[in-house]
Amino acid sequence: MGEFEVHRVRFFGLVPAGVRCLAYQSRGGRLALARTDGAVEIYNFGANYFQEKVIPGHETRSVEALCWVAGDRLFGAGLSGDITEYDLARLCVSHSVDGCGGPIWSMEANGSGTQLAIGCEDGSVKLFQIVPGGIQFERNLDRRKGRVLCLSWHPSGSHIVAGSIDIFRVLDVSSGLTVQTVMVNYHVQKVKRECIVWSIAFLSSGTVITSDSFGRVQFWDWEQGTVQESYTVSASSALSLAVSENEDSLIVGTSSGATYQFQLLPVKMDSQEKRWVRTKPFQYHTHDVRAVAHSSTALISGGLDAQLVIRPLMEKVGKKSYEVALRKFTFPHRRLVSCARKARLLLFQFSQHLELWRLGSTEETGKDGEVLHLCRLPEHLVQLKSKGPEHIYCSCISPCGSWVAYCTASRFHLCRVQCEGNSISVKKVPKVPKLLLPAYQLQFSSNSRRLFIASARGSVHILQLLEPGGCVHLHTLQPPSGSPEAVYLLASSTDGLWLAAVGGDWVIHVYDLKYFKHHCTVPTYNCAVTALAIHPLINTLVIAYSDQQLFEFSILKKKYTSWSRMVQQRGLHKAWLERDAPITHITFNPKKPSHILLHDLYMFCILDKSLPLPRNSTLLMNQNTLKQLPETARKQELHAFKICKKFQPLLFADLLDENCLVVVERPMMDFKTQLPLPIQQKKFGT
Repeated sequence: MGEFEVHRVRFFGLVPAGVRCLAYQSRGGRLALARTDGAVEIYNFGANYFQEKVIPGHETRSVEALCWVAGDRLFGAGLSGDITEYDLARLCVSHSVDGCGGPIWSMEANGSGTQLAIGCEDGSVKLFQIVPGGIQFERNLDRRKGRVLCLSWHPSGSHIVAGSIDIFRVLDVSSGLTVQTVMVNYHVQKVKRECIVWSIAFLSSGTVITSDSFGRVQFWDWEQGTVQESYTVSASSALSLAVSENEDSLIVGTSSGATYQFQLLPVKMDSQEKRWVRTKPFQYHTHDVRAVAHSSTALISGGLDAQLVIRPLMEKVGKKSYEVALRKFTFPHRRLVSCARKARLLLFQFSQHLELWRLGSTEETGKDGEVLHLCRLPEHLVQLKSKGPEHIYCSCISPCGSWVAYCTASRFHLCRVQCEGNSISVKKVPKVPKLLLPAYQLQFSSNSRRLFIASARGSVHILQLLEPGGCVHLHTLQPPSGSPEAVYLLASSTDGLWLAAVGGDWVIHVYDLKYFKHHCTVPTYNCAVTALAIHPLINTLVIAYSDQQLFEFSILKKKYTSWSRMVQQRGLHKAWLERDAPITHITFNPKKPSHILLHDLYMFCILDKSLPLPRNSTLLMNQNTLKQLPETARKQELHAFKICKKFQPLLFADLLDENCLVVVERPMMDFKTQLPLPIQQKKFGT
C-alpha cells in the first residue's frame, strides 16, 4: 500500500447533536431531519441516502416539528413560537411567521397541502392557509387548557386529533369545535402521575393511535371514545410513532432506545378481519428515539445518540441484495476539518467556534505498524469564537497557515494568523467585501494568495489576499445559463489556472481563472457529487458520486479520460459499489502521479491507475493476503485498490508531504461518553 508516517489525530472533540424530528417526502424520496441544535439536514434516498443539503442551526431557533408541503416546500416550527419556511436552494431560512400561541410543539399539513395546523403551548390549534411564497393565518380551532404536544389530520381533512396531557381530543375542522374528548388514563387504576400523549396518528378508518409516557401504544375508536387494543412496549415512555402511507404498518420509538414495528394482519388465513400485531423489535439506539418516519420500503428512526437509522423492510424490497442493508448515519457527509500542509496546522469546525491545532512531531523512525514517540506534543494554539447566535456554515485555513476564513448565515470573517515560536496572534481583517451570503464552502488557492467563496445561485466569488492583512474582491464567476442552486463543493488546480464548482443541481462547471470565464461543463450524471479534486500535474478532474462511481475528466480536452472510460466499461468491484459511506475527500501524491488518495468514514484508499481493476471474483481488500504470497504470485494478484480500515470513524485524511499522512478520527465511544446517561435497563443475569 505504501509507507507513510501517519499523524493519528483523536483530539477533535466533535459531539454531533441528537435527532429531534423527521419528515419523509414520499414523492421525492427525501428525508428532512432536524437536530437539537436547530440544524436541518436533507437526505436523498434516490442518491444512496446522501446528505445533500445542510442548513446550520441557530441558538434561538429550536425545531420541534418539520413537514413537507406542496411537494418541495419545507416548514419547521419550534419553541420560539415561529413557523419557518426553509429555502432549500439557498440553504437558509426563507421567512418566518409568528404562530401567536407561544411555543409550538407540533405541526402537520393536511393531505391536499392547502392548510397547516399547529399545536401550541396555550392549548390552541391554529390553522394557516398555504399560499405561494408563504402562509397566512386562517383561524383558531376550539382552545382548551394544556399544551398541544402532538396532532394529526384525518386523511379526508375533515377532522384533527390533538394529544395533550391525560387526554386527546378530536376537532371538527369546518366548525372548529371539539367533538370528542378521551381520557387516556381512565382505565389505569391508582394513577399517581400524569400521562403525556407524546405522539398521535389519525387513520382513514377512524382509528386513533397514541403513544404515551406510560410506554403504551393504544388504538382507539374516536367516535365511541373507547380503546380497541393496547400494548405496553416500554417501562418508560413511547415517544414517537409513524404510520405507513397505506396504513398497514407502524413504527414506534421509545425512551429506552428501542423501536418496534406493528403490522395490520388478518386474524385468520383469508379472513377479512384484521388486527394490529407487534411483529419486530429493534435496538439500534442507546438513547431516546424522539423521531421516527415510515417510507414505503423502510423504517426510519432518529435518536438523541445522534444516529439516523434506516432499516429496509425486506418484504417491501423486490431485489434481495444491497437494498436490504441496514444504514446508520452519525457524522455529516461533509468535511469539518481543514489542513495547512506547509505549517502542519489543523482547523476544526464546531457549531459556534473554531479550534486551531499544531500537529506533534517525532525524530524517530520505525517499521510498519510501530508507534513512534513524540518529541513535541500536539498543541492547541487558539480558539476563535463566532459572535451571535448563528452557527458556522463553513471554514478553511490556507496552505501556509497564515489565513483563516469562516462564514455564518449573515457574516463573513477573514483572519490573519501569525505564528512566531511559541506565540500566536490572530487579527481580524477589517472591511471585507460585502458578498451574497451565506457562503457554503471556502477554499484557498495552493499559493494562499486567493480565496474562493461558494455562494448562492451557482456563483463563486474570488478574493485577492493582500499583505500584511487585507483583501479585495477580484471577480465573481457564474454559470452561463444560471442556476437557482447554491454551490457546495469547490476544487482548484495547483497551478492556479482552473476551478471546478458543483451546486445543488449536481452540475459541475469548470472555470478558467486566467481569463475569469466559463471553460466547460462536465457531462451530467444523475447522482450527487460527494467529492472532487484536480490533479496537480495533469489537470484532470477526479469526481466521486454518491452511488460510489468514480470519473476522471480532462479539463484541457473537455472530455473523460481513457482510464475513466475503461472504468465505466469494465465496472468497479461489487464490494466497492455496496459501501454505505460516501467519499468525502480526494487528494493526490505528486511523487506518484498514478495514485489517487480518497477516503470515506470507514476506509482510506490508494487507487493506483497503473494497475488493473479487480474482478468481482477477487478480494477487494487483499493487503493481508498479498503479504503471505511469494513475489511472483503477488504480482498476479495485485489490483488498483489498496484499502486500509484501521482508522475509524475517519473524518479527515490528507497528505502533508509525499511521506507523511494526517488522519482525524472520532471514536464513537469518545463522544457517547459526553451524552447524558441513557435509561438503565435490567439485563438478564446481572
